[in-house]
Amino acid sequence: MRILGLDVGDKTIGVAVSDALSLTAQGVEVIRRRTVAGDIARLKELIAGYEVGRIVVGMPKNMDGTVGTRGELVKEFAGEISAALPELAVEFWDERLSTVAAEKYLIAADVSRAKRKKVIDKMAAVFILQGYLDRYGRR
Repeated sequence: MRILGLDVGDKTIGVAVSDALSLTAQGVEVIRRRTVAGDIARLKELIAGYEVGRIVVGMPKNMDGTVGTRGELVKEFAGEISAALPELAVEFWDERLSTVAAEKYLIAADVSRAKRKKVIDKMAAVFILQGYLDRYGRR
């Protein structure tokens, strides 16, 4: 069973998927958001294509651990996913600093600013999913 990792933003959704053994996360794509129905339709395609059995959504928490406005919007979107795909478990993973870590990684890899902008959300999804896999991987 593969696990899908999501970094949900206002304009994009970064997507990552685990390998079949749930050991490593790989970036898949960045979905340009238009409508909730369109976002979910694309997620359904990815879920079918990768044979996903679980979804991990990055939860943007404040540094003090509380859930703010952004987190509430992510919860709402995760609810839409759960309603559309009731057969899949949807879990949250604390994503604090995942985008910062992804940015540092891309800078260290000498990726240009323009290219970083195109893949940062996908890399953040990789960091979210890999954190989850490192903690819970093959349960």
